[in-house]
Amino acid sequence: MCKNIVVFVLLLTGLSVTSALADRYLCTYTARISEWDKLNSQGQSLVSGYNLSSVAAVIRQDRANFHKFNRQDLEDTDDCAFASPQARQRLENFLRNGSVSQEALRRIADGTPLIDVDVYDNHVDVRLLNEQSSIR
Repeated sequence: MCKNIVVFVLLLTGLSVTSALADRYLCTYTARISEWDKLNSQGQSLVSGYNLSSVAAVIRQDRANFHKFNRQDLEDTDDCAFASPQARQRLENFLRNGSVSQEALRRIADGTPLIDVDVYDNHVDVRLLNEQSSIR
């Protein structure tokens, strides 16, 4: 009976049982988005406006800087999912399936915010952390 109620509630909210079970929480990491996170390996800007693709490229570069290039900001912490290039390649789709506010898109493109990223099996949720000052 209880199982049927859960399935019914999931269906009413537009979720399927498989998607609800597939999005298992994996970890949370913190990252300072610095100016070098906004440049690709050739030194070209990754920022092309306040859009998801641009921000995904910056967050992906942050993780490449952390794992591959050993370029870590003081506040950066390790993650459980993006050590390999193949895993980082999936980041844009993870962002599309997850959440990031318009304010976060703007601050990542324009500034050097501190963010938390919640990592799940099929998506990531990005949120700005409140802070007194930005360390560059």
